[in-house]
Amino acid sequence: MNITRENIDALNAVVKVDIAKEDYSDKVEQILIDYRKSANIPGFRKGHVPMGMVKKQYGKAVLVDEVNKLLQDALNKYLTEEKLDVLGNPLPKPQDDLDWDSDAFSFEFELGLAPEFEVNLKSKKAITHYNIVADKKMLDDQVENIRKQYGKIVSKKIVAKDSEITGVFENEEKEINNSVTISLDKFKGKSTEKQFIGAKVGDVVTLKTKGLFNDDHDLMTFLKVSHDDAHGLNIEVNFTINEINSRELADLDQELFDKMFGKDTVASVTELKDKIKEDSEKQFAQQGDQKLLNDVTENLVENTKFDLPASFLQKWMQTAGEDVMDAEQAKDEYEKSEKSMRYQLIEGKLIEKHNLQVTFDDLKEHSREMIKVQMAQFGQMNPSDEELDGIATRILSNKDEVKRLSEQLMSTKLLDLYKSEANLKAKEITYDDFVKEFYS
Repeated sequence: MNITRENIDALNAVVKVDIAKEDYSDKVEQILIDYRKSANIPGFRKGHVPMGMVKKQYGKAVLVDEVNKLLQDALNKYLTEEKLDVLGNPLPKPQDDLDWDSDAFSFEFELGLAPEFEVNLKSKKAITHYNIVADKKMLDDQVENIRKQYGKIVSKKIVAKDSEITGVFENEEKEINNSVTISLDKFKGKSTEKQFIGAKVGDVVTLKTKGLFNDDHDLMTFLKVSHDDAHGLNIEVNFTINEINSRELADLDQELFDKMFGKDTVASVTELKDKIKEDSEKQFAQQGDQKLLNDVTENLVENTKFDLPASFLQKWMQTAGEDVMDAEQAKDEYEKSEKSMRYQLIEGKLIEKHNLQVTFDDLKEHSREMIKVQMAQFGQMNPSDEELDGIATRILSNKDEVKRLSEQLMSTKLLDLYKSEANLKAKEITYDDFVKEFYS
């Protein structure tokens, strides 16, 4: 057997595999001998079928199978030994005139090669790492929400400004019929509020959906319409009032604090706000980190320049998935996924350069911490090591779960790398401003 490679350019190559008779003949012969022992052909006793007949009936199929196995093994071994970093999979060149009656065979494969490039985490322009804080307004609002949540519901006869109204939104044409509980502050503008003030149970309020809420997406929640329908929806809906309630705010006393956090964990409103701030900012830190991860990713893809073997990848994509694509479909798919492919190559380079690894001990410890958090949500605050190890072992016996956790941990390791190596600038921002700036 002989394998040669011709480099077309820095990103494309052709590998030729020549297979001679001596490479496969012994294996084919042995398989046919085994076939002869078990062949069941009318007119012959088992094991006494003439070898010529066995070869005539099975010879070519066995030859094709063994040559293909030999070819695949040889190609994989060659790519490994030559340390070729290929993209996609080798593509066999079409051979319409292949003669299986010949003794020797030649096969050619197109290769798409990964580009050579360097990754520089020190971007010219600093990337912002947002430190999201809970400001006074947010803490006051949270305390108010807690008092409402734990407060007493009182039935009322007429709608007032602070009422909670339960009723049904209806529109026959759009087949809207959805029961909701809503407060007047959900509506946009004072005119809608005025329509409700003073209304009683059984009254029907007719509303226009255009500009009904501050965010059109609220139409999906309250009217149960699709995302596409919600945008620009301009119809009339009837709201039938079925129930009117107000909520007496709960007292901020020790009984409430103990109910929320456990006995004597919080002893004053100041400590309550400190606790809310601490818990909120832990969650905000995750959002800030995710924003940083996204921004660094965008920056690396934008500023790390290299070419890809685009023609090869488009050709490979035509047959790589479950559904075969034509050339135009493959081109469209390539354009959609090019940015993702580029980042995968950049990420792989960073992982190799900085020796980032996810070990079994990492996975086990991560699983234990994840289990602790989940158990705490159900009131189990101090699980034993035996409990944690038992559940972690079950989780890590699932390959899909191991893959998911490994990706999470690698993202964390990359994030830590970016925090230590990238050109970052810190910026403090309130949660409301963060949401307005990046999600509104």
